[in-house]
Amino acid sequence: MEAALALAAPWPVTYVELAEQVLDDAYRLAGYILGESTEAEDAVQEALTRSWQAWPTLRDQARFEPWFDRILVNICRDRLRKKRGIRIEELNDDLAVYIEDPFRAALARAEVDSLLHVLNPDQRIVVGLRFWKDLSLQQIADMLDVPLGTVQSRLHYALRALREEAERTTRANGLSAEVRR
Repeated sequence: MEAALALAAPWPVTYVELAEQVLDDAYRLAGYILGESTEAEDAVQEALTRSWQAWPTLRDQARFEPWFDRILVNICRDRLRKKRGIRIEELNDDLAVYIEDPFRAALARAEVDSLLHVLNPDQRIVVGLRFWKDLSLQQIADMLDVPLGTVQSRLHYALRALREEAERTTRANGLSAEVRR
């Protein structure tokens, strides 16, 4: 019995140590991709569960962070795709509960939140990995297991969509300001 515990003890401790090192970055990445703290928390929790279950299959512990990020990104992609099918109703202001969402506040301050809705899940993931995680296009392609050209294309069309939406929003805000005068 003690021999079995001695053999099993090193890998959970190592997993916990490695997971603790990437947890904050993983939470921020999920928050950037999903746009809400509660969704990010759920995604990171699910990624921790899946990675714990798959831990024995990881061959190189030095590659833990990209391996974990790939699991997390796949979970975020699934959540974004499922979210598209959900119809959201606006609440009456009398019924609204005001809770500070750190990701929503950060995105709103950066004026990105109003633009990200135009991106599909794959584009949003590429933008998050490129500009938040600061990965190269090749690293993103390797992580997502897609050709480099696919990543380049997704980023190109995502940036074009963001630029067009920003211009449209600016024009709409300019018109509404003139109407108020």
